[in-house]
Amino acid sequence: MLKFLTPILVTKPILPSLDKYREKLEVIWKSGILSNKRAQHIELEGKLIQHLKVENLTLFNNGTIALITALQSLHIKGKCITTPKTFMATTHALAWNNIEPIFCDIDPLSFNIDANKIEELITPDTTAILPVHIFGNPCDVYKIQEIADYYGLKVIYDAAHAFNVEIDGVGIGDFGSITMFSFHPTKLFHTGEGGALTCKDSDLKRRLEFLNNFGIKDEETIIMPGINGKMNEMSAALGLLVLEEVEQHIQKRKILTELYIENLKNTEDISFLNFKDNVKRNYQYMIIRTKHRNLLYNKLKEYNVFTRKYFYPLCSDFNWYKHLNSNVPIAKQVSQETLCLPLYGDLLEEEVVKICTIIKLILKDRI
Repeated sequence: MLKFLTPILVTKPILPSLDKYREKLEVIWKSGILSNKRAQHIELEGKLIQHLKVENLTLFNNGTIALITALQSLHIKGKCITTPKTFMATTHALAWNNIEPIFCDIDPLSFNIDANKIEELITPDTTAILPVHIFGNPCDVYKIQEIADYYGLKVIYDAAHAFNVEIDGVGIGDFGSITMFSFHPTKLFHTGEGGALTCKDSDLKRRLEFLNNFGIKDEETIIMPGINGKMNEMSAALGLLVLEEVEQHIQKRKILTELYIENLKNTEDISFLNFKDNVKRNYQYMIIRTKHRNLLYNKLKEYNVFTRKYFYPLCSDFNWYKHLNSNVPIAKQVSQETLCLPLYGDLLEEEVVKICTIIKLILKDRI
């Protein structure tokens, strides 16, 4: 019987040694300080700057608050061009800032916003572009920046999936005006809940620091209407331990990804994302494209294998955005054909081979 005895989930978080985490908690307890950017926070911020190869980084309590703050920090108003194929938090951040999303269609190979279709959507009300490095696959950052510079637009990248990714040896967080990272437990690197913003501009970094701490300058001076976006010490401590293991898990995921591809590459009606040669991948997701997505999604559950329809429905199909009448035919098609397969560092090679065998069996006997 091919059915797994225990559920194979789509992802599992890196969980470091509980004893090591207790040691860090003891340090925090002795300090008596649980938040307000203290020792664990400061250490994690410094290590992430080095790891991600960025100039400035500000930690947040989650990626959504970070993205909302990024838009505030750049005074984005009016309309913003973005992708419909993303997690809802991307467009939620726009809505919370009273910014109208303008959905641009995607490239059928990378699933990213199609940089060649951005320019035709720009109007006098457009102030920014919000692309997403979907599934850790970088957008066409050079073309997007060229367009932004010509029209005087800001570029805010959603890199929730792109921790550790590089283009031509440059950290993914070094492109655009600001880049957002998510440190949710479903992500490759996590802090339980958390996020970060990276930028090159030191003045912008200072503004972000004020915005994510109520706008406080000192005990008696509030210089702007900020938000409480700070990461606490317990989350930062967890992040420090996860960071020690993340490279090891990337290498494991790489092996498993290559095993998936080797076993499924000759399977009819299954294709994979296209990554360029100049990209350093993080192997956060194992995405396949197939016209039999719904069949696989439902049938795999019978074998105790759980996948996800990332991302379905499209953000442009949400009730509160339908009135925009977005023209995104490729995104609509792709959204009905993409499936995220189980992938995490602790997944066994024989489990991946078994999952592939089940997939081929389902497709062979499809009804």
